[in-house]
Amino acid sequence: MFKALADPVRRLLLDALFERDGRALGELEDVVAERVEMTRFGVAKHLRLLEAAGLVTTRKVGRVKEHYLNPVPVQQIHRRWIGKYTDRARTADALIDLKERLEDKDPS
Repeated sequence: MFKALADPVRRLLLDALFERDGRALGELEDVVAERVEMTRFGVAKHLRLLEAAGLVTTRKVGRVKEHYLNPVPVQQIHRRWIGKYTDRARTADALIDLKERLEDKDPS
């Protein structure tokens, strides 16, 4: 999953699905085209990688394949790697703020 998240185009696709789920390939291709030049095949390849990583699910509606964001893997990463540091991060932020205030004080 980290490999899937490492690519800026794939993060752009995930952001687009976060804004509005259920997008077809053509819509997502338009989103990517606003930032980079990429073929429909290239966008489809990125979507397949996101799907393989479990970050995107699809549903066929008639002839259209709709893409949906699956937030569960991201939440699992948050719980495992970020959530456990939340309390320590608050303490560290307070110490950094204190350090900056003390350093900014005029000694005269």
